[in-house]
Amino acid sequence: MKYFIIAGEASGDLHGSRLIAELKHRDSDAQFCFLGGDKMSEAANCTPVVHYRDMAFMGFVNVLLNINKIYHLRKVAQRELLRFQPDKVILIDYPGFNLRFAKFVKQNMPSVEVIYYIAPKLWAWKEYRIKSIKRYVDRMFTIFPFETEWFGSRGYKVEYVGNPSVDSVSTFMTEEFDETRFRADNELDGRPIVALLPGSRRQEIRSCLPIMAQLATLYPDYQFVIAAAPSIEPEFYKSVVGDNAVKILYGATYSLLRVARAAVVNSGTATLETALFRVPQVVVYKVFGGRLAMLLKPLLIKTPWVSLVNIIAQREVVTELLAHNFTLESTKIELDKIVVDGERREEMARAYDEIIGMLGEAGADVRCAERICMG
Repeated sequence: MKYFIIAGEASGDLHGSRLIAELKHRDSDAQFCFLGGDKMSEAANCTPVVHYRDMAFMGFVNVLLNINKIYHLRKVAQRELLRFQPDKVILIDYPGFNLRFAKFVKQNMPSVEVIYYIAPKLWAWKEYRIKSIKRYVDRMFTIFPFETEWFGSRGYKVEYVGNPSVDSVSTFMTEEFDETRFRADNELDGRPIVALLPGSRRQEIRSCLPIMAQLATLYPDYQFVIAAAPSIEPEFYKSVVGDNAVKILYGATYSLLRVARAAVVNSGTATLETALFRVPQVVVYKVFGGRLAMLLKPLLIKTPWVSLVNIIAQREVVTELLAHNFTLESTKIELDKIVVDGERREEMARAYDEIIGMLGEAGADVRCAERICMG
């Protein structure tokens, strides 16, 4: 069977690579054509039509400035779809691009099954997109248990297959790990580590990392370490960090979380991964417009929270410092509460365990591949 897959971000590349591996395990004749990254390339043993690093446009202004490039990428994807003639199209998150692509598939190849893995977060914003999903997406596999009821109440049946971050973390935790060697190999001393996870896009890194890095000057008894995105060059991080004493590590996010005492995390999938490692965290996010953006937030975002941890728990488990509330002073106040043993760390640990129980067992990619092949 021939599979055409689109993943537009680093996390999608990871989940796409695991899904490709499972599809190959079940379909000996599987062929792949995809937009994605290096991990998918390794799993599929072929190069992407477009690398996700050329697709990472975040925010209205950034999209507007790159509208011609985005249009070109769409044309490239459409041309390759018609050339490849797949049996199934699998779209992974990235809704701004993928929902338009789903429409193109159904208009030009109506017999091809369109599958969506990792549903757009319509429960947070842009609920109107459900009309496109009903019209152009044949099957949807979700990764949060509450999405089953949310979509069902709006007349669209989805299938919860588990959360791929649970798979990734569970697999990593079974691997042999030597903290002493990890520290030595990465020139980390014996001080407790605070992990900094500023995201994978240049725009969000440029917005969040300067304040994150300044924290290092306030905690001389701790060492602050950046979990670097593979698509971002070291020189970029250094230009953003300046003279602050922080370490930059590539390809070691999970190892870093495994040894971290606490973390400061830019809102996104990383907040959930940090929780799965049971690392106390402060969630931060810079947004254009500051106070005005926060005033408009209830009109644009339909959940009281932005971090996956709080959304899944349906209460404030981790502190969120957003827009103008994200300052060096406010972050230090919250970080003080979790770097030392105490009530806040214990409360967060108990809530993490509840969330992990809600997500269920590992095996999301296995279940998703099984249902794709059987369907």
